[in-house]
Amino acid sequence: MSETSIFQSLHSGLQKALEKLQLPTPTEVQQQSIQPILDGKDVMVSAETGSGKTAAFLLPIIHKLLEKPSRHTSTRVLILAPTRELARQINKHAKDLTQFTPIKTGLIIGGAEYKYQQSIFRDNPEIIIATPGRMLEHCEKESADLNDLEYLVIDEADKMFEMGFTDDVQAIAGYCNSERQTLLFSATLKTKGIRHLTDYLMDEPEAIVLNTFEAKNDAIEQFIITADDLNHKEKLTQWLLANEEYRKAIVFCNTKEQVDRLGGLIRYHKIAAGTLHGDISQSVRNHVMTQFRDSKIKVLIASDVAARGIDVKDIDLVINFDMAHNAEDYIHRIGRTARAGETGTAISLISHREWNLMVTIEKAISGKFQLRTIKELQGKYKGPKKLKASGKAAGSKKKKDGAKKLTAREKKRLEKKQGKKSAAPAQSNKPKKKFGAVLVDTGEAPMKKKS
Repeated sequence: MSETSIFQSLHSGLQKALEKLQLPTPTEVQQQSIQPILDGKDVMVSAETGSGKTAAFLLPIIHKLLEKPSRHTSTRVLILAPTRELARQINKHAKDLTQFTPIKTGLIIGGAEYKYQQSIFRDNPEIIIATPGRMLEHCEKESADLNDLEYLVIDEADKMFEMGFTDDVQAIAGYCNSERQTLLFSATLKTKGIRHLTDYLMDEPEAIVLNTFEAKNDAIEQFIITADDLNHKEKLTQWLLANEEYRKAIVFCNTKEQVDRLGGLIRYHKIAAGTLHGDISQSVRNHVMTQFRDSKIKVLIASDVAARGIDVKDIDLVINFDMAHNAEDYIHRIGRTARAGETGTAISLISHREWNLMVTIEKAISGKFQLRTIKELQGKYKGPKKLKASGKAAGSKKKKDGAKKLTAREKKRLEKKQGKKSAAPAQSNKPKKKFGAVLVDTGEAPMKKKS
């Protein structure tokens, strides 16, 4: 089937929406995923951030719902996402695609009023998009009815596992119709535990691997700048946001406290910035994201909780104030830029504590970070000096080489070591007392055995 015919075979309402959204042809993940889903197969897909994977599962599902309308059933589609922001993004995308159809969606996430969400279930939308914790709560309290469920979708499965939602997902699956079709999308299928999840949820799934998270995104220039300490990092970030050319930028920190601190500092220096982390209320999150999308603020400072759910156009610059904890999180962070065929820049600020982590991530993504300096803010730390072979490694090499000639320094060190050995006091011949399983040299004369 040709690229255009995949979209042309979809329901006319979907084609009209795709035309309005200016999406004339499918992306690679859509090209490879839509037909197997239409064929009714369980599918697990590995695809990078920004590849169009949300539409890859929404389009065929909506098409099949429209082909077989059923107004007298409960929830027909459940889409689980690990974060509120990602759930909101999926809900928005679903509304865009269903705007010329009668299909309705509902959003069930933490931070929203529970009674209001109960009314969403009573309205009986065909598609529910939810975070696992809140959805499980509705299942346990019998607000949700999943007996007629036709499609279960797990998005960002690797993050779901990493955030500890695997048990919740499995529990929710227990409330679902066993005859459902299950779809799983992830940045990688290699994450420990993913296989266990697929074995539990899926029936002979078809694997579609377009890439792995280790693959380097060539559309993103990746730099590191060495930093002395926290204060130095803050100055570097302020300079970059004031001097780099970008339409929008995201700065990632590893803690909520650092997000708030940096946000205050950046705003103090007259740069319009918003903050986003797990402790911020849903209404404030919505307000910040709306301002960011509408370019009322150019800079968003966020924690990793928000990393997977931010899908905003015109992000040119990503700054890792703190280096990501692992390669997967790093890829998802920088994946906020260079979307839809554009290019972007990622800059990581690396202290001496983060150097080894940076090297590990560099190897994992099979890339090479470019070292960059800012003349006005050059620090003392330039990266580790050339490390000499450790004593253990050097020793084993000497044993292997055997005939290797010793240097004058090595000879002197060896002579000194041998001198210490010869000067060591002779071991006592006096007997040792046994305490438990330990022999202790007491220095006492042997005791005579009592008669």
